[in-house]
Amino acid sequence: MDPRGGNSPVLYYNTCQYTRVWIPDPDEVWRSAELTKDYKEGDTSLQLRLEDETIREYPIDVQSNQLPFLRNPDILVGENDLTALSYLHEPAVLHNLKVRFLESNHIYTYCGIVLVAINPYEQLPIYGQDVIYAYSGQNMGDMDPHIFAVAEEAYKQMARDEKNQSIIVSGESGAGKTVSAKYAMRYFATVGGSASDTNIEEKVLASSPIMEAIGNAKTTRNDNSSRFGKYIQIGFDKRYHIIGANMRTYLLEKSRVVFQADDERNYHIFYQLCAAASLPEFKELALTCAEDFFYTSQGRDTCIEGVDDAEDFEKTRQAFTLLGVRESHQISIFKIIASILHLGNVEIQAERDGDSCSISPQDEHLNSFCRLLGVEHSQMEHWLCHRKLVTTSETYVKTMSLQQVVNARNALAKHIYAQLFGWIVEHINKALHTPLKQHSFIGVLDIYGFETFEVNSFEQFCINYANEKLQQQFNSHVFKLEQEEYMKEQIPWTLIDFYDNQPCIDLIEAKLGILDLLDEECKVPKGTDQNWAQKLYDRHSGSQHFQKPRMSNTAFIVVHFADKVEYLSDGFLEKNRDTVYEEQINILKASKFPLVADLFHDDKDSVPATTASGKGSSSKINIRSARPPLKVSNKEHKKTVGHQFRTSLHLLMETLNATTPHYVRCIKPNDEKLPFHFDPKRAVQQLRACGVLETIRISAAGYPSRWAYHDFFNRYRVLVKKRELANTDKKAICRSVLESLIKDPDKFQFGRTKIFFRAGQVAYLEKLRADKFRAATIMIQKTVRGWLQKVKYRRLKATTLTLQRYCRGLLARRLAEHLRRTRAAIMLQKQYRMRRARLAYQRVHRATVTIQAFTRGMFVRRIYQQVLMEHKATILQKHVRGWVARRRFQRLRGAAIVIQCAFRMLKAKQELKALKIEARSAEHLKRLNVGMENKVVQLQRKIDDQNKEFKTLSEQLSAVTSTHTMEVEKLKKELARYQQSQGEDGSLRLQEEVESLRAELQRAHSERKILEDAHTKEKDELRKRVADLEEENALLKDEKEQLNNQILCQAKDESAQNSAKENLMKRELEEERSRYQNLVKEYSRLEQRYDNLRDEMTIIKQTPGHRRNPSNQSSLESDSNYPSISTSEVGDTEDALQQVEDIGLEKAAMDMTVFLKLQKRVRELEQERKKLQVQLEKREQQDSRKVQVEQAKNDLDLDQDADLAYNSLKRQELESENKKLKNDLNELRKAVADQATQNNSSHSSPDSYSLLLNQLKLANEELEVRKEEVLILRTQIVSADQRRLAGKSTEPNINARTSWPNSEKHVDQEDAIEAYHGVCQTNSKTEDWGYLNEDGELGLAYQGLKQVARLLEAQLQAQSREHEEEVEGLRAQVEALKEELDKQQQTFCQTLLLSPEAQVEFGVQQEISRLTNENLDLKELVEKLEKNERKLKKQLKIYMKKVQDLEAAQALAQSERRRHELNRQVTVQRKEKDFQGMLEYHKEDEALLIRNLVTDLKPQALAGTVPCLPAYILYMCIRHADYVNDDLKVHSLLTSTINGIKKVLKKHNDDFEMTSFWLSNTCRLLHCLKQYSGDEGFMTQNTAKQNEHCLKNFDLTEYRQVLSDLSIQIYQQLIKIAEGVLQPMIVSAMLENESIQGLSGVKPTGYRKRSSSMADGDNSYCLEAVIRQMNSFHTVMCDQGLDPEIILQVFKQLFYMINAVTLNNLLLRKDVCSWSTGMQLRYNISQLEEWLRGRNLHQSGAVQTMEPLIQAAQLLQLKKKTPEDAEAICSLCTSLSTQQIVKILNLYTPLNEFEERVTVAFIRTIQAQLQERNDPQQLLLDFKHMFPVLFPFNPSSLTMDSIHIPAYLNLEFLNEV
Repeated sequence: MDPRGGNSPVLYYNTCQYTRVWIPDPDEVWRSAELTKDYKEGDTSLQLRLEDETIREYPIDVQSNQLPFLRNPDILVGENDLTALSYLHEPAVLHNLKVRFLESNHIYTYCGIVLVAINPYEQLPIYGQDVIYAYSGQNMGDMDPHIFAVAEEAYKQMARDEKNQSIIVSGESGAGKTVSAKYAMRYFATVGGSASDTNIEEKVLASSPIMEAIGNAKTTRNDNSSRFGKYIQIGFDKRYHIIGANMRTYLLEKSRVVFQADDERNYHIFYQLCAAASLPEFKELALTCAEDFFYTSQGRDTCIEGVDDAEDFEKTRQAFTLLGVRESHQISIFKIIASILHLGNVEIQAERDGDSCSISPQDEHLNSFCRLLGVEHSQMEHWLCHRKLVTTSETYVKTMSLQQVVNARNALAKHIYAQLFGWIVEHINKALHTPLKQHSFIGVLDIYGFETFEVNSFEQFCINYANEKLQQQFNSHVFKLEQEEYMKEQIPWTLIDFYDNQPCIDLIEAKLGILDLLDEECKVPKGTDQNWAQKLYDRHSGSQHFQKPRMSNTAFIVVHFADKVEYLSDGFLEKNRDTVYEEQINILKASKFPLVADLFHDDKDSVPATTASGKGSSSKINIRSARPPLKVSNKEHKKTVGHQFRTSLHLLMETLNATTPHYVRCIKPNDEKLPFHFDPKRAVQQLRACGVLETIRISAAGYPSRWAYHDFFNRYRVLVKKRELANTDKKAICRSVLESLIKDPDKFQFGRTKIFFRAGQVAYLEKLRADKFRAATIMIQKTVRGWLQKVKYRRLKATTLTLQRYCRGLLARRLAEHLRRTRAAIMLQKQYRMRRARLAYQRVHRATVTIQAFTRGMFVRRIYQQVLMEHKATILQKHVRGWVARRRFQRLRGAAIVIQCAFRMLKAKQELKALKIEARSAEHLKRLNVGMENKVVQLQRKIDDQNKEFKTLSEQLSAVTSTHTMEVEKLKKELARYQQSQGEDGSLRLQEEVESLRAELQRAHSERKILEDAHTKEKDELRKRVADLEEENALLKDEKEQLNNQILCQAKDESAQNSAKENLMKRELEEERSRYQNLVKEYSRLEQRYDNLRDEMTIIKQTPGHRRNPSNQSSLESDSNYPSISTSEVGDTEDALQQVEDIGLEKAAMDMTVFLKLQKRVRELEQERKKLQVQLEKREQQDSRKVQVEQAKNDLDLDQDADLAYNSLKRQELESENKKLKNDLNELRKAVADQATQNNSSHSSPDSYSLLLNQLKLANEELEVRKEEVLILRTQIVSADQRRLAGKSTEPNINARTSWPNSEKHVDQEDAIEAYHGVCQTNSKTEDWGYLNEDGELGLAYQGLKQVARLLEAQLQAQSREHEEEVEGLRAQVEALKEELDKQQQTFCQTLLLSPEAQVEFGVQQEISRLTNENLDLKELVEKLEKNERKLKKQLKIYMKKVQDLEAAQALAQSERRRHELNRQVTVQRKEKDFQGMLEYHKEDEALLIRNLVTDLKPQALAGTVPCLPAYILYMCIRHADYVNDDLKVHSLLTSTINGIKKVLKKHNDDFEMTSFWLSNTCRLLHCLKQYSGDEGFMTQNTAKQNEHCLKNFDLTEYRQVLSDLSIQIYQQLIKIAEGVLQPMIVSAMLENESIQGLSGVKPTGYRKRSSSMADGDNSYCLEAVIRQMNSFHTVMCDQGLDPEIILQVFKQLFYMINAVTLNNLLLRKDVCSWSTGMQLRYNISQLEEWLRGRNLHQSGAVQTMEPLIQAAQLLQLKKKTPEDAEAICSLCTSLSTQQIVKILNLYTPLNEFEERVTVAFIRTIQAQLQERNDPQQLLLDFKHMFPVLFPFNPSSLTMDSIHIPAYLNLEFLNEV
């Protein structure tokens, strides 16, 4: 039906007064007007009032009865889909687009299957990742129009129908085609990201900068116009991940390389290369600025405002690198591009004859051209000016004119660029190619729209020809969809007449068509453009699509579907031939650069590079043409450009016909590129050209308005009669209503699921609905007004009665007041008269009394005056006499006081002077640095202690020395006596020995002296250093005072700064925790992805010979996050190093404690290295001394046999002496013990000491006696030996080394000589001297003498060594103090250079580092003590266990004995031992334990038991392993448990109950490891019984961290599962479902509401379903014992997700932004809040996360008119960003005509008031954001021994300990 007229009820109702219509306008195309008078049939004009209140008469053609177009109701204006409009015509479409674009700033609008995109010429924040995720998975009609919605529709249909898809983007230059295509590809790259690591989606996106650089240029209409067409196929695998892509290009505008119009540019790559010419790698290109080259400066303006060519060039290079183009190839590409610029600057000189030209050999540009391309300069110079003519007999070389040479040069430049363009496209396709099998693809066609200029040439002809083909395909597809929709709904199908442009296409491509005649003319040797135009006139003059201009013989007109276009035939033949001379190409083929040569070695008959790449990729698509291909001539010839373009266009159409197309029509709103400026003329022109109006016409010809039965009933139930509502069948109700309202049955049709309406019928129904509402409103108003008048009358009547009552009361009160006043006046008169008489009497009485009083007083005063004068005279005499005496006394006393004061002043001055000196010194000391005082005092104490020790050592040394001297003297005497008894031979040897002893003694004295001197010197240096420190301390006094003052001044600031820092640290801690949990989440995601890839590779590569990895290796490598961590102490540095090696540098770096330990260990090792180096040097010196001593000893040549003999004798003596000393020691011990028992502790020590002295004295006396006896006996023995051995020469051979164990001890020469003679005597005649040693006293005495000498010598050496060690230690301490002092001085100097704030901060850092080091020292000490404690405990347990085993064995043996003693059998009941809360299992049962307790366990099996039972069982097993000190068992069990939990979660990754179960158990196991760790911080709530269950041997801190990380992963999986369940319900429950029945009304919907992507079933959810689901979640988590704090965090996260999803959907949907939706939201949110309070979850902070949604709901309900409303909105919506507020106001849509829209001025007011906000630019909320989770410590009140293990767990192998 034509919406402008007809005999329908719509016409009757819509041509009355106040009806709004559209009338044509020359400026605005269409203007709105309103009828001021009813139209009657037969009227010749309409009386109209325009919007500016102008009255106008509009004439009507009576014969055709063409009425103006009717305007849609305001409620339908601004719809997302143009097909939702009731009246479908051009002005309605134009007005709807204009309102959406200018008022709401919506650039996208649906028109049936077409997405209309208007270029805003401004960057809009609607293309971020959050918007992509918001549109992903959504139906196309559910969200606001967007390019992402079209892309999602294509992606979804590809996945559902398994059919290839195409997105066809078309429009004028500057309309935004390239950007739209780019965003569509970005959507596919994000949603269908590659499953492998090839990053193919990044490569697909990286191809855009390259193609824009080499194929886009600035034109008068667009700064980034694509001068070629491209079709990109994005390939997907079976899982619909991107695996590759392919690109075809069409009709590159090569003429732009050599020519640009004014205000246009060449391709971007030329200007980018010139901008980067200054780079070092491009010096050889010899480029300068773009203005210096002819090919880049013809458009005059070489720059684009807001574009940085150098920055874009860097992006181009990065894209080349990402696509795998090598650096050498990139340089070669840039060389070729630079050579084209140089070629354009070659100067060609014409000769005088005019038929020849020449080029100067010194032309630098030609030289650069030849150098960059690697060709011969002379040949290129020659063949640029000559050409070769080949005939059958000869070959001629002919010169060319100047114009011919310029044309040839330009042709060569264009050919080089075209070949390079094709090569780049080919390599991009290679980079995007994949060896995997392609399952399906989505193609994105970015092709030029219909073009018409003042001068249209060959390029415009080809472009418009392509658009004719695309329009034909579009029309047929739209017609097909309409037909399918009618057949699906079982609507009778009637043929719709639509425009078919096949005749225009035949005119162009048919036999003897325009292209055919053009190719034929190109074959003619002397064909011209004029001849070709004449042939066109002759051949097609009768065609309706071909016309000849009146004023031209070289132009022709083609009537296209969009408009008439006049083409100028000049240049058609040359551009179609695309001739390049073969000689020039041959020179390029001979280039020394491989890339240049490869560009021109293509086959002659191949399609140029612009289509070659497309052919290569089409091999993957099996397409059969719907039409037979065009026949070509059999004669071989070079294919023309037109022929190539026609072939590639046919291939493109075959591809599109084999896919499901989706259309995007880009509209350019104005030619000035102004943001959000709408030119109606330009818009209408493009709407006609792109086929949008044709779509509208086809829809309007049928049934354009479609309503679902449910929506129709909800919208128009007000028109249903009450008796009809009793029927439950909504379809029947709709039928009866429509049949009663619309009498013409042709105006609507009932389909299977929808009702179809003709154009205008919905507007008619809307009018009936509005009338119904208006009548109801009038009735309500009438009733309310009557009620208000009644109320007003009753109020007036009541007021009148009240006034009367109050008036009467007032008069009565006035009379009573008058009577009261009269009576009061009489009373006042009476009282006044009485008072006046009384006052007169009283006045006379008072006068009389006064006279009497004054008379009596006068007489008394006279007497008194006389007495007073006498008394005063007496007093004066007394005072005068006293004054004289006092004056004399005061004079004497003053003199004495003056003398005393002078003396005291003198003494005070002296004392003051002393006090000042003392005060000054004390004040000086008080101002000293307290820290330095302490240090000086400590150093002084150390020096005093060292001096005391040194004195003590010196005293000891002197005592030892004196003792040693006395002993030496005694030995000398003994030696003299012995020398007398010995012969001359022995005397020399003994003398030498004595000399050596003296030398050693002298050396010892010298060393001692040296040490004493060194000690004294070091002591002096230390004292001097202390004095220096004191001086430095005095110098630092003032600076310290200044620093103290600064610190005091900054104290207040520091407190504020500390609080700010504390808050900042808290925020950083939260951010760090969130970042850490995100890392854990990312790690789990990557681990999941790795497992998926591994499974996939296993499936792919699985062969019969495939072998699996060992299970233990698999579990350790894939399932475990962390390596095995030893349970030994981490405090040791070696363990820390091993931990670093095990965990890895990245994770170890996160442990600051380990790092500091390692740092300290390095310092200790450095110190040990220094000490060892010093010891090594000392050892070397000692070795050198020993070598010298050994050389001296070798010179003496002592007898070794004597040594051996002496050793044997010495051992005998030592053994006997040892026995004796042991006996003496035992006696002394007994004596001391007896004494200690008798006396108290205070007197025991002196008595035992005196006892020891007595014993020592007795031993010395006995020793002296024995010495004398030994001397006598020696003399006798020596003399007897000399007599008996006279004349005998015997050499004893004694080998005692192997027989005596102590033979290697050091012996003296004297002892060796004595032993030798003694042995000789013993071997010869023992019986001769045996009588002298009958009782052994001689040997004992001799042995005691030697033992005392050795003891004294050993003590002396030990003291010397101790002294040396102490001196070395003091030296080391001094060095350390020096180093520390130097460091402090350096630190202090550096601190002085800093600012005061930096000084304070630096001091704090130094103090922190010092405290850290001290803390580490203390921690190491504690760890060592704990380690020793554990070792002792372990030993104690082992011993206790042995004792228990022994007791048990003894008890068993006794019971056995008793059993044998019994004559009869007795049944003995065994007493059960108490369960200790430990479970024992064998190592081989570990796998069974994990399988029964973790892997195969079902949460339902533990219903009714203790929550978290598996965690308790696992802890009891761990505790037993700790009890037996089996660290391998602990490590294996924990690792297996963690891997088992991961395996279960991976298997049940969508099971909420299983995930919640293991989250609760993991947290409980973590709490158990904390509660029973032995750490006092976790044991505060433990009972005494629970403290007995703590771990004794192992510190499992590392595993607590592993379990914490695992808990985070499980929590994130739990949230993911819950969000996956809730997310499909949220939008339907919160926004779409009618929680309050009858509140919302359904607006008319368009074509997109019947999108094929929508499911047929009803997937709507109500809020009760969401609450039921959350109840289920809450019940599961509570039943499984999950911590309440974690439950709160879970629901906080879920409520945030509900808020984010709902708000994002609200921001992207126009149909839900209404007052009724705000009311529904408020009600739904209140229900959720009530649910939180009912579950005691309101403390979780979930309501706060809903605050943005609450404010959005309030914003929808608030009044939006006045500035006060704007101020209220700004103050209320604090949680919404400015962008979100403006977006909601723009989307706000009234549901009926009684509600007003939000004006643009009001939105501007809001923006002005909110411009000071620093809101983020992000429009949508990140619904994937996850709050950082905290696991607070929650100890259990259960004890391990009270837990019962059910039998159905099959854990019989666990033994209770």
